[in-house]
Amino acid sequence: MKRLILTITAATAIFGLSPIAAQSAEWMSVNRRQASLDRRIDRGVRNGELTRTEASRLRSQYRELSRLESQYRRSGGRLTDRERRDLDQRFDRLSSRVRNQKDDEQERRYRRR
Repeated sequence: MKRLILTITAATAIFGLSPIAAQSAEWMSVNRRQASLDRRIDRGVRNGELTRTEASRLRSQYRELSRLESQYRRSGGRLTDRERRDLDQRFDRLSSRVRNQKDDEQERRYRRR
């Protein structure tokens, strides 16, 4: 009976923590997100999915996010949970803008003419 209770308790603990583990596995550090976005913009320019104007605008927004991150880090030495969430949301929006600009076929349409 004790084994059954211990097994049930262990299984409950494992399954109860799995959503938390899944969430933490999906989170990407600010530095990794910055590097990933920078690579996506560079790749988009090289393969013609982004015009230079689009890339310039996206890089400007990227630099604003980098400045905001630096400001957050200067204020307390590290990012608070609120600051991290704010940066994550802003990176999500910028990532979406990169995706939308790459998918608009603006440069490809121009080349067909």
